[in-house]
Amino acid sequence: EVQLQASGGGLVQAGGSLRLSCTASGFTTHDAIIGWFRQAPGNEREWVATITGGGTTNYADSVKGRFTISRDVAKNTVYLQMNSLKSEDTAVYYCWGSRGIPYWGKGTLVTVSS
Repeated sequence: EVQLQASGGGLVQAGGSLRLSCTASGFTTHDAIIGWFRQAPGNEREWVATITGGGTTNYADSVKGRFTISRDVAKNTVYLQMNSLKSEDTAVYYCWGSRGIPYWGKGTLVTVSS
């Protein structure tokens, strides 16, 4: 059974940092596309960042320069380092992965207080 478990959310002040983790089971992250999406209250889910099996990363303009997606192959985990957080980054963050078939993990809540 494929599972993607997101963790690391919490409450942080504006300007602070958090690191989210997405740990996969039944699924190898090093040969998949892994991404982070987020959904703020009242908004649609939006793409944040992705990392390919080859290590290519892409970011939404709203987070470029502040967020970094990375991967630890040994731990089968993908991280999202979030720096210089803003109140508009408040959302539930979801981990997503695909090796042809997409999978979603449960979200983790990030709250940025201004």
